[in-house]
Amino acid sequence: MAIVYDKLMALDIPPREQSYGAKDCILYALGVGFGHDPMNEDELPFVYEKNLKVLPTMGTVLGHPGFWARNRDTGIDWVKVVNGEQGITLHRPIAGAGTVIGRQRIVEVIDKGVGKGALVLSERKIADKATGEPIATVTHTMFCRGDGGFGGPRREAPAPHALPTRAPDVVCDLATRPEAALIYRLSGDLNPIHSEPAVARQAGYPRPIMHGLGSFGTAAHAILKTFCAYDPKKLVVFAARFSAPVFPGETLRTEMWRDGEVVSFRSRVAERDVIAVNNGRAEVRR
Repeated sequence: MAIVYDKLMALDIPPREQSYGAKDCILYALGVGFGHDPMNEDELPFVYEKNLKVLPTMGTVLGHPGFWARNRDTGIDWVKVVNGEQGITLHRPIAGAGTVIGRQRIVEVIDKGVGKGALVLSERKIADKATGEPIATVTHTMFCRGDGGFGGPRREAPAPHALPTRAPDVVCDLATRPEAALIYRLSGDLNPIHSEPAVARQAGYPRPIMHGLGSFGTAAHAILKTFCAYDPKKLVVFAARFSAPVFPGETLRTEMWRDGEVVSFRSRVAERDVIAVNNGRAEVRR
């Protein structure tokens, strides 16, 4: 089975209605590494229902249609799929509870060629069910490592955000826990590459890997800590590409450059000196 361009572009992904509450917000925060230190009162509001704060990147899991590449007749070799790029724009702060509707559509499918994989670009708009008010727009690029050469249009992928050439203005190290992927998957991404050793080996990894969005949330944590004083209302745009897997238990070292309201960033695995999250761009309010 192979990707058929017109068929995949026309794929109807049903809207997803989702109700969530404080427990879901807390579970997401735990999954991206908040709460390691029970005495850290800056992080406590994200993992405790009293005066609850919600991480802006939680929008990436709200109204999510699930692992549709596996469950639908897409032609995608789902075992070899990894997260290529992710972005979120917040139209308003995420409430601690509510019911949302997520509407996802495929924006483009790019054939990189035989042996080079394919890119599937999609967009999901999340809105409050009761009012219809937009909450966030989530963009996603899925890298289908086993699907290049299907005969689709040869288009160039969007250029990544360029990082400054100067030394980072600030660096922040955040450790991940060995069970991080097993916690994060409870926020909705059940791809067994993150939990089953046999599936991870089938995909070419020695053991289960972190979710790309787990590393994404950890990088956002670094920016919230460094530039936002842990105020989630100040982080309104966050986007990055994924360049290497992270194994649960490793430390992410986020290097950041601030130019006005724009923070450029990348995160490397400190233990292996490998860049895992790259070409990052965030917008922060003062």
